[in-house]
Amino acid sequence: MQNNTMTDVMAAAVKAQESADYAQFMINNLWILVAAALVFIMHLGFATLEAGFVQKKNVVNILFKNSMIIAIGLMTYCLSGFNLMYPGFAEGSSGYFAFAGFGLTPPEGGMTAEYADYTYWSDFIFQAMFAATCATIVSGAVAERIKLIPFLIFATLFVAISYPITGAWKWGGGWLDAMGFYDFAGSTIVHSVGGWAALAGIILVGPRAGKYTKRGIRPIQGHSMPLAAIGVFLLFFGWFGFNGGSVLSADPELVSLVFVTTAMAAAAGAIGAFFTSFIMFRTYDLSMVLNGILGGLVGITAGADIMSVTDSIIIGLIAGIIIPISVTMFDKLKLDDPVGATSVHLACGIWGTLAVAIFGDCDDCGTYGAQITGIIAIGVFTFLFAFILFFILKVTLGIRVHEDEEETGLDIGEHEMAAYA
Repeated sequence: MQNNTMTDVMAAAVKAQESADYAQFMINNLWILVAAALVFIMHLGFATLEAGFVQKKNVVNILFKNSMIIAIGLMTYCLSGFNLMYPGFAEGSSGYFAFAGFGLTPPEGGMTAEYADYTYWSDFIFQAMFAATCATIVSGAVAERIKLIPFLIFATLFVAISYPITGAWKWGGGWLDAMGFYDFAGSTIVHSVGGWAALAGIILVGPRAGKYTKRGIRPIQGHSMPLAAIGVFLLFFGWFGFNGGSVLSADPELVSLVFVTTAMAAAAGAIGAFFTSFIMFRTYDLSMVLNGILGGLVGITAGADIMSVTDSIIIGLIAGIIIPISVTMFDKLKLDDPVGATSVHLACGIWGTLAVAIFGDCDDCGTYGAQITGIIAIGVFTFLFAFILFFILKVTLGIRVHEDEEETGLDIGEHEMAAYA
């Protein structure tokens, strides 16, 4: 009788444990899907921000590119990117390149690898929402003067090949991961990658007509600051999924911390940009404050899970200070960036990655050597890949629209329609 009772108790305990484990699995899976939806909203934010920062005659063109980029990102990540970024490097192999095959092939039972507790499908869709972000960063930087088809070719190859290869070096268990490089949600792996590619595109496509004159720099105002502001707040909103989902579970304490550090860095970024831009330009520049918010978000992304509230405020504040200084520097170099993408994503992405070594307080936080190595290695590979690809397109198809088309606007020249009737 006692043996039967003991067996019943043990069976009940096992059943209860299995029920608790499944409940946690369901919660984790649901949070990852919600986070994926929030990251998707960021693409609406990018589209709205870039539309606001370009001239009225180029709004349809920038919206068209943003619409195609999310489609290209999902398709290429499904076809090859996911298996290129997570190729299954042997543990401790310090891999540089591997490919697990074309298409999506879920393991038996549809579960992910050991690093996560949710389904293979949730893993894919969350990562896929990240993939197109890099090309979206580039689209704003080269806006108002680049041909549509060459840009879409660039975006396809960049998202299909370059982004997943460098992503595999850390997130896929490659050589940077083995070295100890730390990038929680992608200050370098996502944002600086997009910034390096944007820089290559800006160099080769050249500045907009009339931007840099013998009399100095001529500001070319965006057509709608309300649209730009809406875009920034959509990005801010989506960033809670971008960073919060990167916890890769619904861990209540860690997700809550990431939400707080993300929000505080964004707020501090706005304040840093506000004061710095006023000191530099003696005006209250809304575009600088909006980009200051984004700079703070990019800056905290590498270490949002390991920073204290005070650390996140300092990181965001410095990122905000970087924004107007960086924008001015790029203008002095005659590198024309209509939306400030290189300042937000490249400059602040580098800062955020370095900030992990400065402020991070954990056993596996990146050392200065590991962080700098990661920044340089990913930066060099990405810049060279983007520069060579843009250069090939330039000498074959051409990447810049005709000067008459640039003056008339790409909406009419490329699409034969206007954003505003």
